[in-house]
Amino acid sequence: MSVFRKGARALITGGASGIGLAVAELCVKSDMSVSIVDFNQETLSLAEKTLKGDVKFIKADVSSVEDWKKISEEVKEVDFLMLNAGVGGQGTWGDGTYFQKILNTNLFGVINGLNAYVPSFQSRSDDAAQAAIVITGSKQGITNPPGNPAYNASKAAVKSLAEHLSFDLKDKKNVDVHLLVPGWTFTGLSGNTPGTSKPKPDGAWTPAQVTSYMQPAMQNHKFYIICPDNDVDEATDKKRMLWSVGDVVEGRPPLTRWREEWKGEAKEWMDKN
Repeated sequence: MSVFRKGARALITGGASGIGLAVAELCVKSDMSVSIVDFNQETLSLAEKTLKGDVKFIKADVSSVEDWKKISEEVKEVDFLMLNAGVGGQGTWGDGTYFQKILNTNLFGVINGLNAYVPSFQSRSDDAAQAAIVITGSKQGITNPPGNPAYNASKAAVKSLAEHLSFDLKDKKNVDVHLLVPGWTFTGLSGNTPGTSKPKPDGAWTPAQVTSYMQPAMQNHKFYIICPDNDVDEATDKKRMLWSVGDVVEGRPPLTRWREEWKGEAKEWMDKN
């Protein structure tokens, strides 16, 4: 049985816009009870105008343990937990605010949510209906392109947490864990803030496309849900990931795909494999 079913209870962080909102729309269409957590009151208010059904809107900061206590008191049990809230930003070494802001939301927002709800998934009875946890990662947490160390580190850590969680819940046959890794998606992180008239870039997917790709992958119990986009196909994603891990296996310097002295060899390998 799918977790997207009538009467199931969903909690989605970062659910007032982007991918979170698209998944919330799927939940509403599935006649689920949906709780949306978001820090942005403006996007929460806009979502409240468009999402009609059994929907609760909660303004909270996912980086705050105290806010998670309030969330878990208001929403005691969930069947579908999606930890999707994330922020972007640019910064560099020496800029402590940049690192703290991104890691507090992207990493500790996930840790706090898991600590609040994973015990209830662990104690879920074996005859209970299907449940699922989705954590939103990023390809930057896998291939680690230069230029945004805090964001990449946050998503690499989220990947590791999701993998551990999947292993720790492997004996719970009615609980699935998924790492959702979107491709280039037209969300607030790429300029698609709610109410904007900015056109979607041709190469990007919409949040609805990501959701449509995610749903059948979840039903097939896939942990890694690596989404393509209109610019990068699945084969290219796999080759990029394999080249990145090759830096470790082959003893090369890190991030060789972007080093001038390695670009030719990397391109040749990508083209022939």
